[in-house]
Amino acid sequence: MSTITLDADIAAAPQQAEPEAEREVVPAPAPAAAPPAAPAKRPRAPSRERTFGTKVTGQPAFVLHSYPYKETSLIIDLFTRDFGRVALIAKGAKRPHSQLRGVLQTFQPLSSSWVGKSELRTLTEAEWVGGMLPLEKTALLCGFYLNELLVKLLARDDAHPRLFDHYVATLNQLAHNEPAPIVLRKFERALLKETGVSADLTRCTETRRAVQVDVVYVVDPERGPRPERAADPWPRVAGKTLLDMEREDYQDAATQAQSKQLMRFLLAHHLGGAPLNTRQILIDLMQL
Repeated sequence: MSTITLDADIAAAPQQAEPEAEREVVPAPAPAAAPPAAPAKRPRAPSRERTFGTKVTGQPAFVLHSYPYKETSLIIDLFTRDFGRVALIAKGAKRPHSQLRGVLQTFQPLSSSWVGKSELRTLTEAEWVGGMLPLEKTALLCGFYLNELLVKLLARDDAHPRLFDHYVATLNQLAHNEPAPIVLRKFERALLKETGVSADLTRCTETRRAVQVDVVYVVDPERGPRPERAADPWPRVAGKTLLDMEREDYQDAATQAQSKQLMRFLLAHHLGGAPLNTRQILIDLMQL
């Protein structure tokens, strides 16, 4: 990109002679030498990043969602390890012979590259990494549920590397037929923690003391656990359930049942009442 040079024209102002004195001509003192004019500043040339935008290569990623864009392209929501959720245009991905056509599949680990500095960037490369079993049947529905949660609860361009790792582990657990209710509860809890909206379940907000196993609590979505009251409309959970959830111990049947109701309530609050389509399907099929 050519750089425009701004050259200032410096004109010397004409000097006026001093009036001559009546009796004696006193020579005027020699004028002080004017400081040399500073050279005109040139505007800094735009950096390559500003001119051509951000370039990212080889970023671990998963496709969360995609939809058609124009005749031959797709817009994809990508969950990346170091950049969070990003929106990309996959140009020509709908063409029959496009290299991207068979690669941009959900639940498959990718190495992705893109360019652009706006909210909507351009995908330049995507390669299938492999190493994970495909999701099938109920596990596949659970995977779509995870993706819907990420799309609706994660802000764009907000990196969550630990949540990305948890997502990978969750997909592997589902693919290996680990109990779906337990796997989903762990991920839901991790998601709320990583996005900063989950309170500490081990401490009572009213007394600031540790949660007691044999006390029944409700969880204020904005503050945390407190002892139940008769008029509370929120789900009631035993102190043991809250402590089990914090330890990721879901072996107890009561913990499984109460944590399901609690997480459904907390997610609905943080989603602002927006429905989860895949959640309803799972509820209808399996009561997850």
